[in-house]
This record gives sequence, C-alpha cells and structure tokens, in this order.
Amino acid sequence: MTKKEIRQYFKAKRMAIDGRDRLKMDDLLLLQFQQLDFTGIQKVMSYWPLTHLGEPNTLLFTRYLSHLLPDLDLAYPVTDFTTHILTAVRITEETIYQTKELGLTEPKAGDIIEPEELEVILVPMLCCDIDGYRVGYGKGFYDRYLSRCNPNVIRIGFSYFEPIEKITDRDQYDVPLTHCVTPDRIYEF
Repeated sequence: MTKKEIRQYFKAKRMAIDGRDRLKMDDLLLLQFQQLDFTGIQKVMSYWPLTHLGEPNTLLFTRYLSHLLPDLDLAYPVTDFTTHILTAVRITEETIYQTKELGLTEPKAGDIIEPEELEVILVPMLCCDIDGYRVGYGKGFYDRYLSRCNPNVIRIGFSYFEPIEKITDRDQYDVPLTHCVTPDRIYEF
C-alpha cells in the first residue's frame, strides 16, 4: 500500500473504533508501554493526542513516564507551518497550551530542548510496517526532526493495529521507529 492509501484506510479504521473499545485499547497500550525499560532516561518528547482523529491517548504514557521518572525533562512539539520545522519545547506544570492548525495542542512558550539531547521520542502515526517505517499525516515534520536527532534516540509509535507488511513508497527521508506499541505486543525494529 502507498502512504496515501494507508492514510485513507487507517484514518477510517481508527475512527470506526467505539469509544469504550478505544478506552480499553488505550489501557492495553499503557500496559505494553510499561514493559519498556526507561532506566536512566532523562529527556523525552511526547505530544498531545489529536482526539478528533482517534489517536491513542498519549497523555497516559506521558503521565506514566512523569511518575516513573520524577526528574524527567519533558518536551512537547511546537510546529511552524511556514518553515515546516518542529521544535521540542520543555513543559512544566505551569505550561500554558494553545490549539493551533489542524487541532494541534502545543505549549505557548518554554525552553527548547535540542534534538540531539532527546533520548526518547513518542512519534505520532497512523500505522507502520514490519520494518518500523511509519505513515504519519503527510507533512514531514517528524521525519525532518528525527533526522536531526541522535541516531540512538528511542522512537516509539503507538497503534491500535498490527504493522502492515510494507509501505511501498517509502523514501530516503523516512526515519523508522525503534518500537511500535500495540494493544497485544511491542514490536522492536
């Protein structure tokens, strides 16, 4: 399947999930996520879920990490649709958020964490293939950002569905995940 076909198919498939089933699946995703080893991790970038697009509830995973790692330095992305640049902005309990283009909820202000400093990045996606390549929303923000990160950064995607066999039109700019968490298991690439 091509990225365009995958986007169309998985957007519809994800939106067809009943609210109760989605809550159960989010709990199962959290249980799987808790199996990962975060020993020594200090800098993480997460993101606010796009609930209107049926994304998994990343707030659960972020809260878990904050509880597990009390000294965690946590960032959320800020997107610039003019330059197509994503920036990791440190958040705190006092952070004020704003909702921007495409319904993205982002910090209004904060200190920047440089890409090479991050150790774990939670990456939004619609699906991935068995090689860890993902399909996002088609703007390229994350692939450009991930290419600037330390090559050893842990890149975790969350999906209600198992990986597909192959994304047929991946290219040299696509950066694969290191892990995909599904309700049933964790895939490591």
